[in-house]
Amino acid sequence: MNRKQFLAAATTLPLAGAAMKLKSLNKFIDGLDASSTMPVLFLGHGSPMNAIEENEFVQGFRNIGSEIEKPKAILVISAHWETRGTFVTAMENPATIHDFGGFPQALFDVQYPAPGSPDLAEAVKETIKSKEVHLDDKWGLDHGSWSVVKHLYPNADVPIIQMSIDYSMSPAQHYALAKELAGLRKKGVLIIGSGNNVHNLRMVSWQHLNTVGYAFDWAKEANEKMKGYILDRNHQPLIDFHKQGRAFELAIPTPEHYLPMIYALALQDKNEDLVIFNDEAVAGALTMTSLKIG
Repeated sequence: MNRKQFLAAATTLPLAGAAMKLKSLNKFIDGLDASSTMPVLFLGHGSPMNAIEENEFVQGFRNIGSEIEKPKAILVISAHWETRGTFVTAMENPATIHDFGGFPQALFDVQYPAPGSPDLAEAVKETIKSKEVHLDDKWGLDHGSWSVVKHLYPNADVPIIQMSIDYSMSPAQHYALAKELAGLRKKGVLIIGSGNNVHNLRMVSWQHLNTVGYAFDWAKEANEKMKGYILDRNHQPLIDFHKQGRAFELAIPTPEHYLPMIYALALQDKNEDLVIFNDEAVAGALTMTSLKIG
């Protein structure tokens, strides 16, 4: 091969590699055919101790897991992975991250060895057109993910990836970004937002930590208004939560636990049913309110 032939061949290599990658990705996506559109979940995850305790919230997660078709893969948007820019975990075997302190050793001993899915991560990257999505090989599964998913799929036999929350984006931008993921639902991917719609740790009543139903007036007010908007399919006030008054300000002092609910609501089709479950307050300033869409 002479120099001219070599250079001509070399210039085609990146294109050939990209074509093979795209072919492989399309094959993966085509292989995710599901018999029906997967639901979307927003799970109020509450304390990490819900990973190892037996209570009504854990039972609520289990009930939902038993009601829905087993997914081909899971995509979680967790309150506990905030980044500048949007990232998806792309490793084969994501680590179980114990991103908390002050809890019993039994909680730190929990492992959730579900496989990852580099192919699904690449599919998410290709699906989102509005911004660049970065593939991550360092994060794993934080407790916003594994502490609830372990109750849905205790055998850890469903591939799972996480997508981060870009803290530089507005709620409206998150809502729009979530809509770009809708096609994955038709391929057997279960999309889960994990957080809490009312979440103010600075105002928690620690003496009522195990008193289910105990809520401050502002927490009750915010939760009831949120549920009203949700049931009316009126998402705009929820996107504009910072305009909804003092109760919302106290319920959402920072947005990271609230935004996963915005992701779930954005994926609700016009005629899809929505079920509210685990709708209880704890410790005055937290609510476990969870949603099943579809």
